[in-house]
Amino acid sequence: MDDELYTVEHVANVLGLHVKTVRNYVREGRLKAVRIGKQYRIARRDLEALTGRAAEPPARETAARHRRAEASTVVQIDAISFELMSTVSGALTASLQGRDFTEPAMRVQTYYDQERASMKIILNGPVGDTAALLDLIDRLVSR
Repeated sequence: MDDELYTVEHVANVLGLHVKTVRNYVREGRLKAVRIGKQYRIARRDLEALTGRAAEPPARETAARHRRAEASTVVQIDAISFELMSTVSGALTASLQGRDFTEPAMRVQTYYDQERASMKIILNGPVGDTAALLDLIDRLVSR
């Protein structure tokens, strides 16, 4: 096969568009695509026809240079007072302030069941940041 096929996600990334916008272009006929299974594939020549410029193939080498590791963690804390829960929640929120937005996002969600005096914290983000927040939680809850 002499013509490369791109995913909708790759084309959206190249064009700086949302994936749904690219899918709409395909459905409207503005961008030719082939449906393989449940996914569209866009030929390089069709992408070039849409943009009027040569398309760059997906950079397999740069993917390794931009490799990242993320962690998802759920922390369950039982027998926690409302006051300590507020302290932990506030400290987590404060620790996220001033982050560089060019870095991968760190996401934190907290839930508190007052009836059971139980707190659940969900952390999702870079491994190092997640580890730092786990350490912060441990220090706050253990004191």
